[in-house]
Amino acid sequence: MAKVKYYYDSENLAYRKITVRKRKKFGYAILFLLSSALFGVLAFVVLLNTSFLDTPKDRLQERELQNMKVRYAILNKRMDELDEVIGDIEERDNGIYRNYFNTSPIPAAQRKAGLGGVNRYKELEGFDNSELVINTSKRIDILSKELAVQSKSLDEIAKLAKEKEKLLAAIPAIQPVRNENLRAVASGFGYRSDPFTKVRKFHAGMDFSARTGTPIFATGDGVVERADNTASGYGNHIVIRHGYGYETLYGHLSRYKAKRGQRVKRGEIIGYVGSTGRSEAPHLHYEVHKNGEVVNPINFYYGNISAAEYVLISKLANQENQSLD
Repeated sequence: MAKVKYYYDSENLAYRKITVRKRKKFGYAILFLLSSALFGVLAFVVLLNTSFLDTPKDRLQERELQNMKVRYAILNKRMDELDEVIGDIEERDNGIYRNYFNTSPIPAAQRKAGLGGVNRYKELEGFDNSELVINTSKRIDILSKELAVQSKSLDEIAKLAKEKEKLLAAIPAIQPVRNENLRAVASGFGYRSDPFTKVRKFHAGMDFSARTGTPIFATGDGVVERADNTASGYGNHIVIRHGYGYETLYGHLSRYKAKRGQRVKRGEIIGYVGSTGRSEAPHLHYEVHKNGEVVNPINFYYGNISAAEYVLISKLANQENQSLD
C-alpha cells in the first residue's frame, strides 16, 4: 500500500493531502524506464569490453588465437630441424663435395646473407602478435634463400661430377721433367737466394736442373696460351691453361715443340730445357697457378713418382739454397 503524503496549508491553517496527477505519474514511469534502459546498455557495452563477459564469438576467437600460436610454435620447431639438416648439408658441401672436386667453398656470409632493401614485413606490423609472425616470416625467407643457394651449389657439384674425368686430366699431376733426365732439383718454392743479386727473395716455382735439350712435358691437359719470350725474366716460356682454375708456366726453354692455341695432353712434349732469359744455367723453371695464385708445385707430383721419390724431392725442394733464376 502506497504511503499518503501531506503538506501544510498556511493560509487555511490545515494539512492537505498531496495528490499526484496521473499524467505526471506516467511521465515519471517513462523517465525511469528510459534511464534504466540507458544504464543497461552502457553496462552491457562495458562488460563486452572487459574479460568479465565473454561472448561465444570472443571464445571462438580466443581458441583460434591459441591454435595459431601452437601452429607457429610447431612451425618454428620444424624450422629448427630444417636448420640442422641444411647446416649438415652445407658442411658436407663445403668440406667434402667441393673439396673433392677442388672447388672453392661457398662463404658463410653468402649462404646466410639477409634480405636487404625495403621493409618486407611492414604489412604485418601493428597487431598483437606481430613480433611472432614477423620473426617466423623472416626465418622462412632465410631458409628459402639458403635452400636456393644450396640447390644451385648441388647443381654445380653435379656438373663437376659429370666433368670429373676432364677435371682429373686437367690437374697438373706429374713432374715436367722425368727423374732419369734430372741432374738435380736445383731450387724449390719459397724464399731463396737470388743468383744475381744474392738477395733473399720469393721463388714462385721449382727449378729442375737438366741438360739443354732435355724434353719438357705438359703436366696436365690444356691449351697453350703463350709460347713466346715477351715476359720479363722467363726467356722462352710456355703457359698452359688447364681449366678449373689451373695454369702452369714453363720457363727458360731452348726451343718450343708446342705453339700458341694448341691443345696438349698430359705427358706430351711441349719444349726443351734451356737457359734463356734471366738464367744462370740450363734448367726448367716450373710454376703452378690456382685461381690466379701461385701454389707449391710439389703438391701435384702424385701422378708419376713413388712415395719414396716424393719424400726425397720434397727434402731437396725445401732446402733454402740458391735458385737458378
